[in-house]
Amino acid sequence: MRIAVVGIPGGWSSEALADAVGKATGQRLLVDLDAARLDLAAGSVLCPCTGAAPGQGLVDLCRLDAVLIKKAAPQYSPDMLDRLEILRFVAGRGVPCFSDPTRILRLVDRLACTVTLSLAGLPLPPTTITEDPACALDAVLGYGRAVLKPLFTSKARGMVLLDAANQGRDAARVVLERFHASNKVMYIQQALDLRGQDLGVCFLGGEYLGTYARRKNVSPDSGGEVSWSTSTESGGRYAAFDPPREIVELAARAQKPFGLDFTCVDVALTDSGPYVFEVSAFGGFKGLKQACGIDVAELFTAHVLRRLEQGR
Repeated sequence: MRIAVVGIPGGWSSEALADAVGKATGQRLLVDLDAARLDLAAGSVLCPCTGAAPGQGLVDLCRLDAVLIKKAAPQYSPDMLDRLEILRFVAGRGVPCFSDPTRILRLVDRLACTVTLSLAGLPLPPTTITEDPACALDAVLGYGRAVLKPLFTSKARGMVLLDAANQGRDAARVVLERFHASNKVMYIQQALDLRGQDLGVCFLGGEYLGTYARRKNVSPDSGGEVSWSTSTESGGRYAAFDPPREIVELAARAQKPFGLDFTCVDVALTDSGPYVFEVSAFGGFKGLKQACGIDVAELFTAHVLRRLEQGR
């Protein structure tokens, strides 16, 4: 059985999943979409691949038994949508894809994910989306402290914490203008007291798998925070966490509309109750491994093989 992993060569989770698939099938195929070639006339998608047979550096995704999508691009961007469209072509040619790229498309854009969660009645932090600088300033002043979030991002990259209550109206306007210069649509969310952490609640095939916490980086000398974000990119660390049943049920409701084979739901526990931040198609592998000892790569591979045996 020939199964390829779409991912980033050298990336921890991509390599781990390719290892697990290779162990289970006898052939390790890690596909890089950087140089993918979609040929509509030929009905093929040729990609560079580590693990291809000697002299065959390219693999046609449309001739495989299945494709596992671990990472569609190194970072979130509108270009990722185009890559997922190429993978949608592969799925349309009858190749089972895990998760279905059509489903992944619904949550790569932060706004699309937020709208779906809101329509499903999930508790979200107070959020304003606008292209109008005046409306954005009003929202920030109303929130007091706000986080400005690019629509295409992960691990808090490009996010800005704006403390308008302390910085004042003029300073807030300057920060917003700077953010608006590279983000026409401004996604503005009230900053919450996360109690130093937020949670990644993970599901495999819609079933609860485990939870880890991302905890803020704290200076051992001063005892103060090094970063406002819990992201591991900002020095945050993973830790095991045993959530109460209601949090698992909340996260299960959040991931259900997307129907992914593997997903991670970001949840914040606050004094005013739990909130859902987002649902991710690509995160969770390293957090569960380091914090909980759960090898998602092996479990995901076994899940895919079962689905293939059952004919999806």
